[in-house]
Amino acid sequence: MAAGDEGQRIDNYLMTQLKGVPKSRIYRILRTGEVRVNSGRIKPTYRIKAGDAVRIPPLRMAEAEAPARPGDRVLERVNDSIIYEDKGLLVVNKPSGLAVHGGSGLSYGLIEALRALRPEAPFLELGHRLDRDTSGCIVIAKKRSVLRAFHELLREGGSDKRYLALLKGRWQGGERRVEARLLKNVTQSGERMVKVAADGKEALTIFRPVAIYKDATLVEAELITGRTHQVRVHAAHIGHPIAGDDKYGDEAFNRRMAEVGLKRLFLHASALNFTLPESGQEISVSAPLGDELRAVIDRLEAE
Repeated sequence: MAAGDEGQRIDNYLMTQLKGVPKSRIYRILRTGEVRVNSGRIKPTYRIKAGDAVRIPPLRMAEAEAPARPGDRVLERVNDSIIYEDKGLLVVNKPSGLAVHGGSGLSYGLIEALRALRPEAPFLELGHRLDRDTSGCIVIAKKRSVLRAFHELLREGGSDKRYLALLKGRWQGGERRVEARLLKNVTQSGERMVKVAADGKEALTIFRPVAIYKDATLVEAELITGRTHQVRVHAAHIGHPIAGDDKYGDEAFNRRMAEVGLKRLFLHASALNFTLPESGQEISVSAPLGDELRAVIDRLEAE
């Protein structure tokens, strides 16, 4: 293991080392204990330490193929979505419908598009993730040192992440803190599902109403933790599921929102603020609602 790999999760490390091996296969060898670190079994969340000896079982690698190149329209859209860039990172206002990376039947995602746009870049990696249908601010590291520093911030709660979401129903009262532990499961089909459970991981979201309409409310959601599907599950947990959510949402409400033109999940990562620990560099970025979501709000206001 190279010194620069220190701090990575073992699952992410294996994905970079085992190009051509399906993600499902990587998680299977982790679950079954075929991957050993210092001769012991580890969980997919294990973070590599300096000096670790990682043993990987023999695997049949897919034949090397040229990575799928996104079309010119996708590349142009991604390029136009870059809202901040410096020597160490860039921030993209990710379009809804574009996955952050390829896999699970997708030949490419945001990171593959960026690598196609920047073939000369020696290093481009996702700092964190957004659901495919979620739009908004996402960090891409251009240096491994920046990636490690940003991951440290995420682990220690040192980033300020704000989302805008349209929720079912008329909000009562002001700010609401939702503390509900979340447990992640993966179904046999490979779909990720998250539920509120006593044995889950701690999760905290703060919801603040922004605008209240006839049967919906626009809120700002501040993530104190960063669990998978956190805003979506917490919103549904308090009886205000997100509009357009086909996994945790309300079918009747989704049909009602479709009538006013909503064709996607109404969840947008609107602002991101953090300070990199080593350099002290302060980053503050924001991304306004896209035209398609703004049009839905205009129709609700007109009602």
